[in-house]
Formats: sequence, structure tokens, C-alpha cells
Amino acid sequence: MRKKRILGLLVVAGGVVAVAGLLLPGRPQPDSAQPARTEARSASSDGRFAALPSRDAIGKPRGELFGFRSWAPPRPVVKAGPAAAPAAPVPPPMPYRIAGQVVHDGTARVVLARDDRVLTVREGEMLDDNYRVESIKADGVTLVYLPLGVREQLPVSAALKLDTPAVAGAGAAPAPGRAPEPSSAAGGSRPAQLRWEGPERVQAGSNFNVALKLTSDQPVRASPLQLSFDAKLLEAVAVRPGGFFSDGNFTYRVNPGGSIFVGASGAGGAAADAEFLIVTFRPIRSGAAELKLSSLVLQGASGRAIAHEAPAAFRTAIIQ
Repeated sequence: MRKKRILGLLVVAGGVVAVAGLLLPGRPQPDSAQPARTEARSASSDGRFAALPSRDAIGKPRGELFGFRSWAPPRPVVKAGPAAAPAAPVPPPMPYRIAGQVVHDGTARVVLARDDRVLTVREGEMLDDNYRVESIKADGVTLVYLPLGVREQLPVSAALKLDTPAVAGAGAAPAPGRAPEPSSAAGGSRPAQLRWEGPERVQAGSNFNVALKLTSDQPVRASPLQLSFDAKLLEAVAVRPGGFFSDGNFTYRVNPGGSIFVGASGAGGAAADAEFLIVTFRPIRSGAAELKLSSLVLQGASGRAIAHEAPAAFRTAIIQ
């Protein structure tokens, strides 16, 4: 019984295998002629393409195929122009100006002012900052800036009237209308006298005046001068001409450091204790204040220097 069962199973399995073989597609059989046909087709293709002209291989890409591209016009090329020539060197601002004139032994000397200094110079003289006095004429003074060889002329105001007297030869008579100034040695006239007039004591914060007075037997036409004071104790409020120069020209400049430069000119005349100038000060704090005449040139009617005696310094006590 058992054998019959096993035999039945084998028969069923064989039937299943037979049915499966009929239902599944069969494997393609290798065609021995296919390689021959492929080789023949390849040979015919090679012969056909051999007649075409040869082409170069594709080179490297010249740019990105799908990169960004601007349609704006290209920017114009700006050509650089020729380089500008360097600026020519120029002299510094002129530091001098004419303040007056004096004459010594027939030689004209000009009084120049620079900041708070007064200089008496003549032709050919060297000045600070590489300047040289080239000429002194009636219409002005010519200075040469030596590093560049540049000439600059200092104009003169009509009130000063610079003269260029020639040195007279032996026995020559003086020019008509130009009498020599009396000399203190030969003529016996005494030097001009100057003095200060002002209060001996002042109150801090209250303005006061100091007058410079002149006595001279010889006519005085012009005078550049410089005053000095203690700027820690005094403040210069105003400077005005006295009665002696009230109808003339009067200029001044106050330096906050403690100096006053004055240029004055007039018709010219003798003076008897005449007010030369008046300075108004404001006392700042208590102390012993001092005012002095640092430099002074008295010019006579013909431009010659007039001898003078320098006054003593003016002193006043400032109290609270």
C-alpha cells in the first residue's frame, strides 16, 4: 500500500514537469551565422566612412556652456592721460613789510617789520629766511628769495615817501631843498626826550591809559616803534595816536603774547612834551606790571634818524 502511494506521487510529479516544459518558452538556440553577419556589417560600415574626410578631435571647452552672459555694452577703456608736470616751487609768504626809513651818512636804510621785530636794513644786507635786500627805491624795496632767485617788491605807502639819496662827493653842495638834519654833535641840539605818563596804582579789572610823550627840537615826520608788556598781568584794549600824530597816519598791531607794533607818520614838526601815542590796558590780576619801549626810530623831515634817549620802563601796581 505504501509503495502504491509513492508510485502515484512520482507519476504526478512527472506530469507536472511535462506540463511546465510545454508552458515555459524555450531558450533561443545559438545562431552560428550571427557573428559572420556582424563582421560583414562592420566591414561594410568601415568602408563607407573611410571615404569621408578626417576631422580633428573635439578640443577643450572654451567656456561654460550654460554660464551667465551679460548683454550690456562693454565699458569704454579709459586711457590715462600724460602725467601732470609737478608744480613749480614758490617762495613762502612774504614775512616783511616796510615800517619806515632812516638815512645814515647819505645811505638810505629802511625799517622793516616782521611779526614783533623791527629791523633797520640797507641794500645788499642779508635777512632771515634766505632773503637779501637788493634795492631801495622811492616806490618800494626789492627783496630776493635766494633759494629760488625770486624777486619780490615791498610796496611803500605815500606817507613814508622813501628817499634814495646819493652820497655827495667831496665839496659837493647838498641837493636843493634838502637841508641836512641838525646834528646833536655839530649843532648842539639835544637828543629827543621821551617819557611815560600813567597812574602808579590801578584796580584789577578797571581800564587805565598810559601815554608816551615826546620832546624834540628837530621836526619828527614818522616813527615805527615796538612796545612790550607782561601779558599775564595786562591786556591791551586799544592803541590810538596822541595829539602829535592826530592828523597823520597811524597803524598798530597787538600781539597777544605781550607786544605792540606801531607805525605813525605826520606832517613833521617839533614837539614839546606832545602826546606821541596812548595805550589803554585792562589789569588782569594783582601784581607789578611793566611797559617798556623795545625799539624806536624817529625819522626827521628828510628821512634822517633823530637821536633820542630811551625812556625808563613804565611801572604800575595792580591791586584787587
